[in-house]
Amino acid sequence: MKFKVQETKLEAATKEKYTYGDYLTWLDEERWELIDGLPYNLTPSPSRAHQDISRELMLQLANYLENKKCKVYAAPVDVRLPKGDEEDERIETVVQPDLVVVCDENKLDERGCKGAPDLVIEILSPYTAGKDMKIKRDLYERVGVEEYWLVDPTYKTLQVYKIGNDGKYGPPQVYTNEEEVKVGLFTDLVVDLIRVFEG
Repeated sequence: MKFKVQETKLEAATKEKYTYGDYLTWLDEERWELIDGLPYNLTPSPSRAHQDISRELMLQLANYLENKKCKVYAAPVDVRLPKGDEEDERIETVVQPDLVVVCDENKLDERGCKGAPDLVIEILSPYTAGKDMKIKRDLYERVGVEEYWLVDPTYKTLQVYKIGNDGKYGPPQVYTNEEEVKVGLFTDLVVDLIRVFEG
């Protein structure tokens, strides 16, 4: 299956698209995402800096959300993004963001999340930066993710995209490693970037 999937990615114009049903049959040794039916391999494994950042963001979000209806999840968690009311196995987009916050419990099931999370955080790496900054940004905008964070471990910056009244992301707000960030979804949550990037 590994060879077949890689071949499809390289020759997408002449190959069929894959679905979540196909995705469920792939080997567990590798992690994949599907975006509009096209597969993307998530290897190699994240760096230590990536893991440190993810852990600190998870801690700050989880501490705030304790005993609240919203839930935070760290990768790997499948986020299925249907185009309509198709059955799970026919969904063509399933992603594994680094962190997600979901406030509608009806979107959560044993397979993960079905529908747009409220907040998505992606931590950039040389391998995934282009996809995260363009393909996933456009995807999250299209499906209505209210807030999208792009964390850059190399330059220690954060870009925050928020959905406007027109359903589109405006220009990102950019923060440095010495700032605090007010999370738009909540009136009283501030993320300390000094702690996020100090690892």
